[in-house]
Amino acid sequence: MLLRVNDIHTYYDDSHVLDGVTLEIAQGEIVAILGRNGVGKSTTLKSIMGIASARSGSILFSGENIRGLSPFRIARRGIGYVPEDRRIFSDLTVRENLIMGLKPGKDMNRKQKWTIERVYGQFPELAHRDGALGWNLSGGEQQILTLARTLMGDPELLLIDEPSEGLSPILASVIYDLINGIHKEGISVILVDRNLSYTCAVAKRVYIMVKGTIAYTGTGKEVLESKEIQAKFLAV
Repeated sequence: MLLRVNDIHTYYDDSHVLDGVTLEIAQGEIVAILGRNGVGKSTTLKSIMGIASARSGSILFSGENIRGLSPFRIARRGIGYVPEDRRIFSDLTVRENLIMGLKPGKDMNRKQKWTIERVYGQFPELAHRDGALGWNLSGGEQQILTLARTLMGDPELLLIDEPSEGLSPILASVIYDLINGIHKEGISVILVDRNLSYTCAVAKRVYIMVKGTIAYTGTGKEVLESKEIQAKFLAV
């Protein structure tokens, strides 16, 4: 198993946000975390990444317990994080943003898998915007740049938070095509998104959260086809 999260509890000050979350992802999988707003989906990704500190439980990545490590150390071990708010550098060019995604301190004997040339081959939209500043990019281009910048760190596992947020259905479809393309390159993905149709179409397995816990586990197909599951766990 590539990642195994076991019984983690995460707090924001005195607020108990994650109450014993347990999940796992195998090498080569796409797994989705679904749920209503405020149930702890993004906090789960942040806890795995070390941005939010889980107070107890274990987070095993390739057999090593990474709970308590700093985010940059977790990134160097092979986990990439694509945040909901994108966080591109607006005053840097597309190429400069991509360079910022490189992870110094990784094993320098290992050949860099993702280079700017390879990224531009995978994301031709960015190749055409090589010298454009971040603030000149559209929302869709910014999301593509965030994905591509994260790939420059050569991750084995991508944590992607709300990739279709604020995008038109056409652009959301483009983003999901790119996520599928990334997955075909052998990268595992944990995906959080409110767009049920896109998410369940790509995810092999689905976890649904309720009030900081995992309340349901199944396949994307099961969730997409079951009005009962949607009404019980996902309806606002």
